[in-house]
Amino acid sequence: MSVYIIAEAGVNHNGSFAIACQLVDAAKSAGVDCIKFQTFKSTNLVSHTAKKAEYQKATTGDSSQQDMLRKLELSYDEFIQLKAYCDKVGICFLSTPFDFESIVFLNAIDMPFWKIPSGEITNLPYLLALAKTGKPVVMSTGMCELHEIEAAIKVLKENGTKEITLLHCNTEYPTPFEDVNLRAMQTMRETFGLEVGYSDHTKGIEVPVAAVAMGATVIEKHFTLDRNMEGPDHKASLQPDELAAMVQSIRNIEAALGTGKKTPSPSERKNIVIARKSIVALRDIMAGEILTEDNITVKRPGSGVSPMKWFEVLGTRAVRDFKEDELIEL
Repeated sequence: MSVYIIAEAGVNHNGSFAIACQLVDAAKSAGVDCIKFQTFKSTNLVSHTAKKAEYQKATTGDSSQQDMLRKLELSYDEFIQLKAYCDKVGICFLSTPFDFESIVFLNAIDMPFWKIPSGEITNLPYLLALAKTGKPVVMSTGMCELHEIEAAIKVLKENGTKEITLLHCNTEYPTPFEDVNLRAMQTMRETFGLEVGYSDHTKGIEVPVAAVAMGATVIEKHFTLDRNMEGPDHKASLQPDELAAMVQSIRNIEAALGTGKKTPSPSERKNIVIARKSIVALRDIMAGEILTEDNITVKRPGSGVSPMKWFEVLGTRAVRDFKEDELIEL
């Protein structure tokens, strides 16, 4: 099955339905499988005392987190229209709920699975609400210890979730390369016996492509129409051409991984005769002459007796006359 690629639009629409639709078009053109937004009521999501992350302060100033998020909301009616637009252009619509009211709303518009963000993995009531819908879950694990992931999995499985995919993640925007720790993805696979993927916040496309080479089945990556737009996540997002390059690179690596069976590929079989060698006459040889290292050697092409039979050939007699460079016959 192909790697499932989620283009994380998040709140990069800046509260504009028109920009959200443009993001849908860009994601579709890039070739991703799914575009994901974030659904919330800012007053349900954060208290008026909640502070911003440092990266949010750097990109949106000193206003409160609630004030910042209020400007980034889309209405439920706009999300209904957005899902209809995704259906029309042929891309999967997904949105992460950040409050209980939004869970109820999104469940009613028939999303195929839930995407749990890293910040909600220790939110027991939230996990219970999602689990009770019975839908598959893709869960980011940024900021987590293994025991916290284990606890979340237990809650989900015991309350109705039958299918879980874990995404390794680092929640710093952008994530320093030395903090990515892609091998943790493999640790989660081995520890929990679940499908794993990677949600990326690094600059560029190298890390998600590497994650695919390491067995990721899902890739999530933030994208924007323009990194110079105002807003908290634009700076750490790909632009449309970069998103398309990431998708193509992932598909190339996916194809390159192959079956794991070591055998000549169909494309290279024709090169066997050209690149390998055979036992040939080093000089003219008379019929009946003993074949020795003085009158035979190894040269291309590989259509004759294999050099692996060198010691079987030495000491035998020439079955006929051979000209220099002619393939030896036994």
